[in-house]
Amino acid sequence: MSSSSSSTPPTFAVIAPGAMGAAVGHRLTKAGCTVLTNLDGRSPATIERARAAGMQDASLAEIADRSAWVLSILPPSAALAFAQSFRDAVAKSGRKAGGEGGLTFVDCNAVSPETAKKIARVFDTDDGGSGSGVRFVDAGIVGGPPTDGYDPAFYASADPRDEGLLDEFVALGKWGLRIVPLRGEGAGIGDASALKMSYAGISKGFIGLTTTMILAAHASSPATAQALLHELADSQPVFLERIARSIPGMLPKAYRWVGEMEEISSFVRDGLGDGEAHIHHGFSHLYDRIEKALPEGEDIKVLKKFVEDAKGVVRKPGQK
Repeated sequence: MSSSSSSTPPTFAVIAPGAMGAAVGHRLTKAGCTVLTNLDGRSPATIERARAAGMQDASLAEIADRSAWVLSILPPSAALAFAQSFRDAVAKSGRKAGGEGGLTFVDCNAVSPETAKKIARVFDTDDGGSGSGVRFVDAGIVGGPPTDGYDPAFYASADPRDEGLLDEFVALGKWGLRIVPLRGEGAGIGDASALKMSYAGISKGFIGLTTTMILAAHASSPATAQALLHELADSQPVFLERIARSIPGMLPKAYRWVGEMEEISSFVRDGLGDGEAHIHHGFSHLYDRIEKALPEGEDIKVLKKFVEDAKGVVRKPGQK
């Protein structure tokens, strides 16, 4: 019987314990699962976050030997390199990972479908891979870190020849994860990542677009930015309310979104062509600009003032 369908809690590994990874780890440990992670070279804050979530520090070799499910939750730029490092750890461990209930690598990163397929090929014996026997699930997390009363969605797809693996992953819902399988015409590895790219391209693209125009308006003149704010309040109050909510949360995450925008740009380029891909490539430049302006550069001051002024003029429900 597979670990996912058994009543015995499976052993997970979550790499790495950032805000999302630690929250996912905490959700699993609360359900009674053992959750391993690797803290080599991590900051004191990250180590404390992992310990608070009930996660156990382990070497990659130990993770390869003990885990049933490895959830890779990393910045996009680190996703492929980690998969390769983990494949090597499995090879050195001598573990025979294949078959039902074996070791499964779940890529949960914000990467393009093409990158997801490259990661899958790291473990693919039929495509020049290492012969690791590690099974692969493509997953995309839509939403923020899980909290009491809130569950992000783990959209998941797999090779159409391995529907049973997707069923096993969906069964992990009993341990606290909200998993939505992506099935149907054409669905396979890369499609969960495509869904993540599409959703993030809209949601984070909206933040990028509004941030760009606020900064451009202010660069023209502070009066222009104030006129923009009041016009939004009059004609697009829903937009303004969302701006006031979303920009403060974006600032500390901007560094992570740089690579994600590049992955979205690659996704769009593959599907539509080079011209349309420039949209999110531009947002990558924007988020890099924001990250470099932290904590109190001129762009940050402009955005914080716009948000504070917006909060003062946003109409409350029922208010005239």
